[in-house]
Amino acid sequence: MMQVRCLQLGSLALIAVLIASGIHPFDRSTWLMEVLPVIIVLPLLWAGYRRYPLTALLYSLIFLHALVLIVGGAYSYARVPLGFEIAQWLGLDRNPYDKIGHFMQGFVPAIAVREILLRGAYVRGSNMLAFLVICVVLAISASYELIEWAAALWMGQGADEFLGTQGYEWDTQSDMWFALLGGISALLLLPRWHDRFLARLNK
Repeated sequence: MMQVRCLQLGSLALIAVLIASGIHPFDRSTWLMEVLPVIIVLPLLWAGYRRYPLTALLYSLIFLHALVLIVGGAYSYARVPLGFEIAQWLGLDRNPYDKIGHFMQGFVPAIAVREILLRGAYVRGSNMLAFLVICVVLAISASYELIEWAAALWMGQGADEFLGTQGYEWDTQSDMWFALLGGISALLLLPRWHDRFLARLNK
């Protein structure tokens, strides 16, 4: 099955990258907090793949999102080299790599939620489907911002690397905005392709 092969190859690659990123990260505690979602989700994917296999498209997107998180954890989001390159191209005064992470935080969950809602036949009508997908995307983004707030209260000044605000006062709002853009982009770009993968899954 295509999705099983995707899960196997993606997991091996992800574990290798995860181990490499943890050898000499910029800050060990920041690395652990950033990659913790990967460490949690990967075993869950394997635990559920027999009873509820995901489409190969969704597995691929999850692994891509995981790579973004791992790279952010290894360097800390404010120091990722790719972010400096993007900042130079766009003439920005801050490293925007964290916005890539929040865009993915909307893009990938949008497809995951869409897959769950369609497979369970929980929603009728494309408009209601899109509305609910975006609602869940924003709920996930808001929940993550609450986690960051809790981390800031718990860690104090030590949370700066995890938060990656770089002194930007509207960082929380812009994070949610990029998650929203990610969710909308996924619904505009991928539904037809996603539907084909869903059709193969049901055969």
